[in-house]
Amino acid sequence: MKRILMGMALCAQAGLLQAEVQVVGAVEYGLFETRHEHFEPGQRVLTRQNQRIIPGQEIPARLGSKFGLRYQLSGKQPGEQPLTLLYLTPGVVTPDGQRHDKFVVTQALSAAGQPDLMAFEFSEPHEVVPGEWHFMVFQGDRKLLEQRFQVR
Repeated sequence: MKRILMGMALCAQAGLLQAEVQVVGAVEYGLFETRHEHFEPGQRVLTRQNQRIIPGQEIPARLGSKFGLRYQLSGKQPGEQPLTLLYLTPGVVTPDGQRHDKFVVTQALSAAGQPDLMAFEFSEPHEVVPGEWHFMVFQGDRKLLEQRFQVR
């Protein structure tokens, strides 16, 4: 009986050491505000971490539109499994003729207390594809959050 109790105590302690990363607080989503109006292909405007997000799911289909999510994660530990950002697109066709129905990005966890971002910016004409864009954030096989946008 003592061995069973000790085993249960060790399992409980191990569970406490492996804090689960989870989303806390409100998730901001929508179009990132910019004062720049006329974008050229390939042009990106440097932004700051706290750039204002205009809330909404409808995104203008034009160069320079940057849209996505800003969220806060709790339970982050150094060396934790990175995040996988999955962008499902309506079908981006690159100049080489390849169709991309998804883009996958691996992102290290940001420092504790820092917000995380998932964003896409239309910087090339072939990226500006109207339709539904579906963003998902995973850690391993655990889905942490998702958001859909309509590009019009």
